Amino acid sequence: MARYTEAVCRLCRREGQKLFLKGDRCYTDKCAMNSRSYPPGQHGQGRSKTSEYGLQLREKQKAKRYYGLLESQFANYFEMAERRQGQTGENLLAICECRLDNVIYRLGFAMSRAEARQLVSHGHFTVNGKKVNIPSFQVKPGMVIAIKETSRDIEKIKNNVEANAFRQPPKWLEYDANNLTAKVAAVPAREDIDLPIEEHLIVELYSK
Repeated sequence: MARYTEAVCRLCRREGQKLFLKGDRCYTDKCAMNSRSYPPGQHGQGRSKTSEYGLQLREKQKAKRYYGLLESQFANYFEMAERRQGQTGENLLAICECRLDNVIYRLGFAMSRAEARQLVSHGHFTVNGKKVNIPSFQVKPGMVIAIKETSRDIEKIKNNVEANAFRQPPKWLEYDANNLTAKVAAVPAREDIDLPIEEHLIVELYSK
């Protein structure tokens, strides 16, 4: 599947805030947002007035980039969210949060969602005891996610677990640090999602 392969720091600069796409680097002085917080490109430092449509578009792009999604994937998720009961915007974020690669990131098994996507693709995790190598796999309440037994000694995963030992997983995931497993306790509610996204702007954009 196609993926964005250019410099991800440009994405943070374009949205005007850190999207934490490069893991540890985003927390250091090497982060591009510390030295070049203006948008990339020839006119990045110029003044521009953002229209209502522009605000809605930027919010959609920001959400896409947080989760590392393509336009078609995001549009499909919006259609799924519309069909569900409840508020479309909150449903949309819940669907994105329930992607397996995002869950792996939230549990601290990876330093970024991009790294989590790669680890899942390489078959290092199981869901309900069965190997799943599809990053977009939707987890549901009651499912148990675990590091595959043969993957627990991989240096990268061990380092990530140690580095994120004090990270608190969201309430909708019941994490067992001793066994390196987690159970999906519920569908994530809006208050469980800590991303600064104004989802109502995305709904307004797609509703035009």
